[in-house]
Amino acid sequence: MDKIEISADSREIKGKGTKNLLKEGFVPGVVYGHKFDNLLIQIGKKEFSALLKSAGESSLIDLKIGDKEIGNVIIKDYDRDPESGAIIHFDLHKIKMSEKIITNVNLTFVGESPAVKNDGGILVTVRDQIEIKCLPKDLIQEIEIDLSKLENLDDVIRIKDLKLSDTVEILDEDEGVVVSITPPRTDKEMEDLEEKPEESIEKVEGAMKEEAAVKEEVKK
Repeated sequence: MDKIEISADSREIKGKGTKNLLKEGFVPGVVYGHKFDNLLIQIGKKEFSALLKSAGESSLIDLKIGDKEIGNVIIKDYDRDPESGAIIHFDLHKIKMSEKIITNVNLTFVGESPAVKNDGGILVTVRDQIEIKCLPKDLIQEIEIDLSKLENLDDVIRIKDLKLSDTVEILDEDEGVVVSITPPRTDKEMEDLEEKPEESIEKVEGAMKEEAAVKEEVKK
């Protein structure tokens, strides 16, 4: 598969000091690997967002730090700010082409389910990634899931239904559900859904009144 090139800068700032890097438009990260000394690096926010979009977690990246060739890495992990959603840190894994690696690969859903189109079924996507193990040269960036195979209500595509090369091992359980079709809700079920919130509120209010009465009794 094709490799993606990216350049980064080394950094000495770490810990709480990385907040200043983020304000200046950089994302702090670390490069690590087996028998490889950890390197602290930084990449521009825009550059890393573009890298994540194009490479995901299952594409080889040719990393350079200044004029120094680091070699093959993959995006192993990244953290987002819980409020803004902005990426605030990333991990790059330095790999050897002769050693198998474990990573996640994205699932891409294509086509249209006849059960949805003709019978009003509801498409339920359970996962958008699976975990794989393979040599770096056999990495795949995505797996296409053909929704046209979901012809009937209650049809399911499971992990075991995914057909990959013999060089790629799927680590998720065979019976794990990827996507399924559920029958459309009946009018009665829709009515029940609309009524349940009101019932829940009444139960909560009743419980609060009972608790208040008990507290008042204790005070007396």
